[in-house]
Amino acid sequence: MTEDGSTDYSLTEHGRTECGTSEFRVWAPAASRVQAEVAGRLHEMSGSASGWWTVAVPDADPEALYAFCLDGGVLLPDPRSLRQPAGPDGPSQRYDQAAYTWSDAGWRGIPLPGSVFYELHIGTFTAGGTFDAAIKQLDHLADLGVTTIELMPVAAFPGRRGWGYDGIGLWAVHEPYGGPDGLKRFVDACHARGLAVVLDVVYNHVGAGNRLADFGPYFTDVHATPWGPAVNLDQPGADEVRAFIVANALMWLRDYHLDGLRLDAVHALADRGAVHLLEQLATDVHALGARLNRVLVLIAESDANDPRLVTSQEAGGYGLDAQWNDDFHHAVHAAVTGERQGYYGDFGSMAALAKTMTRVFFHDGTWSSFRGRSHGRAVDLFRVPGYRFVGYLQDHDQVGNRATGDRIAASLPADLLRVGAGLVLTAPFTPMVFMGEEWGALTPWQYFTDYQDAALGQAVAAGRRAEFAQHGWLGEVPDPQDETTFERSRLNWADLHEPRHLDVHAWYRALIELRRREPELTDPDLSRIEASWDEAGRWLLVCRGPLRVVANLGPDTQRVPLDAAGGQVLLSSAAGVATIGDALSMPPASFAVVRM
Repeated sequence: MTEDGSTDYSLTEHGRTECGTSEFRVWAPAASRVQAEVAGRLHEMSGSASGWWTVAVPDADPEALYAFCLDGGVLLPDPRSLRQPAGPDGPSQRYDQAAYTWSDAGWRGIPLPGSVFYELHIGTFTAGGTFDAAIKQLDHLADLGVTTIELMPVAAFPGRRGWGYDGIGLWAVHEPYGGPDGLKRFVDACHARGLAVVLDVVYNHVGAGNRLADFGPYFTDVHATPWGPAVNLDQPGADEVRAFIVANALMWLRDYHLDGLRLDAVHALADRGAVHLLEQLATDVHALGARLNRVLVLIAESDANDPRLVTSQEAGGYGLDAQWNDDFHHAVHAAVTGERQGYYGDFGSMAALAKTMTRVFFHDGTWSSFRGRSHGRAVDLFRVPGYRFVGYLQDHDQVGNRATGDRIAASLPADLLRVGAGLVLTAPFTPMVFMGEEWGALTPWQYFTDYQDAALGQAVAAGRRAEFAQHGWLGEVPDPQDETTFERSRLNWADLHEPRHLDVHAWYRALIELRRREPELTDPDLSRIEASWDEAGRWLLVCRGPLRVVANLGPDTQRVPLDAAGGQVLLSSAAGVATIGDALSMPPASFAVVRM
């Protein structure tokens, strides 16, 4: 046990040197013989009834390379390896988590209420594509007013470039980004600027080419996912698999000083146990936060529209801190762009926008034409606060899963872009900005990979082309394996200094500053929010206490009725917004916040 009361799972990754010996451990319950190769020498390991194998190796170098050999087979990296210097398929390397000298001793984290998130991908956030290169842009984010950086996955994955959701070395940090020390430097630098860091982790599947199944029953065919066999959470051997996941989550938070985790696609976690993995994670993570005296949060991505994810355990929920809200994104996107294809088919109306603004989910037990069935469950507005839902105009999925990865700014007029940003940053949810969105970046964010298996790379590219063709896309689909696809997706920071981008940036700063200044905009009580709208006029009015959030998405000037005369316009996106008696004159494609 460690001083904070948690199990020191680092001992199972690289051993601890005591009296000149280091212990190496690995779980391989089906193996009859296991050997550890340390610095080129094989050492016989001793097994136990629990399936754990151990060996004490004398005088092992603190940074020694090592691997495991099961029943005379090929050498395999440690499933819990903390460092993979030659990539996830190469040998593991010992790494001392305690060696880094932190400078954030006084850091206690940032509460979720009132937070503003910023999602970024290390590889494309800067030209350098490393943690150290990203540190140089942190002052920009602090000046923007965001409070929390959400990092896309950094666990070791094949090749040099990728989104990170096909990780194989789940305990190691991707070496091309800067490895484990690089991540620690990044988190340390964020905390020095008052920025929290949440890491995206993937527990619903493991990337193609992983060798976990050689070690034990990490997967099961009883359940299936879009990526193949499901992670084994409820079949024989599941206890150790669950311990593997929980220990991994605690490692990121404890050893890398991260402030939270975003759990990818939790609807794909097949778990029929009495205590769902998500509930177990929430319990253990919050217990760790109490021991460390730090705010630690768990945020789910889910397609289920199930508020039980963020309902307290005392009230029968899983007790997670927040979840992404795709319905809100779809409602805003369809309203400002006019797109109606695919899952946007049920959205686009002012009524849909108003419902997601006030009731969180559009599909809360209602018919979903895209799914061909009823979907979702209503949020208890009196029990669940608004900040438990993350709202966004763009994110990596909603941009990158378009055929050409085009950002909304590439086709949307600047005035409507400002309206979309206004709706997100004044909504009752925790807002999130996707990297570059704050200046209307035009660089695409495309799907890119660097699979070392050529056949796998070709299959992924062909599958992507077929998927878009099935949805009627007739144009070219960028090849994920082509390095130029990756290079096109890098942010061009020089664009920020152009007048059109400076205007967008100024608008985002003003919205975030207004959100911080006006307490009604961060009021978490969903039951106090009301909305009115006009479908023909394409306007929406949202009441946030004495504030009126007004958007005109139509082509004509609209007179939006207010409940009294004398309102004060606090912020507007266009000249010509003015109160006229007990109404607000709104030019076409405009947004305003008024205090009554």
